[in-house]
Amino acid sequence: MPSRAPRVGLLVLTLSLAVTTLSLLQSLVVPMLPVIGTQLGVGAGAAGWVLTANLLAAAVLTPVIGRLGDTLGERRVVLGVLVVIAAGTLLAVLTTSLPLLLVARVLQGASYGLFPLSISILRRELPAARLTVAMSIVSSTLAVGGVIGLVVTGLLTEDGGDYHRPFWLGLGIALVALALAAWALPDRPASATGGVDWWGAAVLGAGLVLLLLPLSQGHTWGWSSPATLGCLAGAVVVLAGWVVLQRRRTHPLVRPQLLADRRMLVPNVAGLMTGFGLFASFLAVTQFVQVPTAAGYGFGATTLEAAVVYLLPGGVAGIVLAPFAGQVVARIGGQTTLLIGAASGLAGFTLFAVARSTPWVVVLVGLLTQLAVTVAFAALPALVVQAVEPAETGVANGVNSISRSVGSALASALIVTVVAGSADATGLPSSGSFTVVALLGGGSALVTLLVALWGRAAERRAGQHRPDELADVERATAGAGEWSPVSGIR
Repeated sequence: MPSRAPRVGLLVLTLSLAVTTLSLLQSLVVPMLPVIGTQLGVGAGAAGWVLTANLLAAAVLTPVIGRLGDTLGERRVVLGVLVVIAAGTLLAVLTTSLPLLLVARVLQGASYGLFPLSISILRRELPAARLTVAMSIVSSTLAVGGVIGLVVTGLLTEDGGDYHRPFWLGLGIALVALALAAWALPDRPASATGGVDWWGAAVLGAGLVLLLLPLSQGHTWGWSSPATLGCLAGAVVVLAGWVVLQRRRTHPLVRPQLLADRRMLVPNVAGLMTGFGLFASFLAVTQFVQVPTAAGYGFGATTLEAAVVYLLPGGVAGIVLAPFAGQVVARIGGQTTLLIGAASGLAGFTLFAVARSTPWVVVLVGLLTQLAVTVAFAALPALVVQAVEPAETGVANGVNSISRSVGSALASALIVTVVAGSADATGLPSSGSFTVVALLGGGSALVTLLVALWGRAAERRAGQHRPDELADVERATAGAGEWSPVSGIR
């Protein structure tokens, strides 16, 4: 493909659609798990592996895909990943057995690598004046696509519909994204030298599997069971060994100094907490509103009502907000933008803890928490880009993606444990369990707020008046006909 400058609007649209594939496939199975269990004739624990298999594959593949993009060129790796995703989704559409569905979900796990690849492409192709807003739009689809996935699944599986139906939508979007990527993505030389540290990737993957597996299955195995404790202890040992291994590599998968860098510590901790907050919001709101009113709380909503009435407003607001969030990052910096998002999340979870008795309040909770995630996702790529050299953009964003995945897995495990563990003889959870969930979500927002305050204070002590390295360029080009959220993508 000729090495011409890509059209900004087409490039952002292509990458946004690719990342939407990731978030859609991640979320659409959440409300389908009971349907999958029923239609495949397996228990809830076995059906839960449909989520777990995808998450474990993502943990192993994401850093490798990010590094491959840096060393082989992003275009060819994006196309390869989209082919794998399409194949996995087609298998999910056709299969009628749990083992094959799990294979399909493993293949779909490659989709998590699309986000770091997208950020690498944007950093390479766009002028600094347009980069922050573009990253914000692409990043926001991680939250918005998740809401769309829940809504579509509710529509297509209402009244016990076939679980294959939502996967047809995922396949269609994956194929459209593949066609757009083949047409729109420029072919550039690789930005990094050296190969992929396959041993480092294998050890990191093993450590992450040992960490995420008990987080996903702890409520089934038992949190104090030998399997859970053994996996967690093994994760500590293996990940510590991985750090030692990386220090001895000429071309490590991830430089240990990168993980210890204060500038990366802030986005990684914030990513962990934002991933937690995202799933805490999804699960808390959808489970609470579906509790029958006979329990003395809840609204007896259907899966479709839970998604459309209570979550969709936040998704729509995120779509509208994304370009403006990028402008906010450019003007006031990623750390301050994180503070704004964390404050919104803290307000939403606090409201859910103390005043969730009327539907409009819970709608507001969903709006505030989803806006918090959208704003945070707008800030995180800018913070990562400012912290690393261009040759490390893919792998650094891959590590940040893993931190979000770990946060989501932790939220899912804790919330399932808290809510299910409070069930009475009728099988209904207690109202107090949702207060605990709200406090956990609020705690994740509070940690994000504190780490952003710490990062901003550290930058000020270092004399960095504007933390975003792109902000000065954007300010210098403001008013020069550059792209704005009002004029749109062009």
